Amino acid sequence: MNARAALFDLYGDHLRIRSGRASVAALVRLLAPLDIAAPAVRTAISRMVRQDWLTPVRLAQGPGYALTPKCLRRLDEAASRIYRTGSAVWPGRWHVLVFQPVRDRARRERLRADLAFLGYAPLCETTWVGPRASPELDALLEEQRVRADHFVSTLDGDPRELVARAWDLGAIARAYEEWMGQAADLVGAVSCDAPDDQIFAARSRLVHGWRNFLFRDPGLPAELLPPAWPGDKARAYFEQEAARLLPAAAAFVDRNLDKGVH
Repeated sequence: MNARAALFDLYGDHLRIRSGRASVAALVRLLAPLDIAAPAVRTAISRMVRQDWLTPVRLAQGPGYALTPKCLRRLDEAASRIYRTGSAVWPGRWHVLVFQPVRDRARRERLRADLAFLGYAPLCETTWVGPRASPELDALLEEQRVRADHFVSTLDGDPRELVARAWDLGAIARAYEEWMGQAADLVGAVSCDAPDDQIFAARSRLVHGWRNFLFRDPGLPAELLPPAWPGDKARAYFEQEAARLLPAAAAFVDRNLDKGVH
């Protein structure tokens, strides 16, 4: 994983519940087990500051960085999907977005990636649909300077047909099966008595791989998924292994955070 992705994972998985701030020196120490060098960490931090994900703060230990409100929203939204802290009840209605075409290619691609992360898929260039409204949506559209009309609608037809047009469930299922094999190899390579920095690295890679599904899987309700959906087995495995590895990983984080940061 690259330094920017590792920082998002670190803040979301560990620092969000530990005040959401850390010194630069602590961030460098915490990413070292992932083979991310200090210059790459500092470059990624600068980029995240420019993008309003992090903000500089002065800590007793020296220069540091804290989460911005924008980043807090993104991490909380991600956590609710990664760890299923949100409601799983689907009322049978779709959230539909209709907006004017975005002419600039870079802006259009960025908007598409952000909407996919929030669980939406295109029915055509200007109409997107998701199984639920994202709490991040309004802030995203304002930041991207895109005006959209919102509708909460029921479908007159078979929702499975809509799902098949909007999302490639076959590709998502294959990705879950591939991830399961990779995750088993990753976790199996770490013994139960391994040093906590190795366990932290393994768990970080496990979480990072799972977090990538937020860009592919919108979290469709069970009634719209095929039987024996591999995402269910993959989620159970992730939750089991992430919880098992957490104590040692958290101990590594606590040991390497600057004293007084908590």
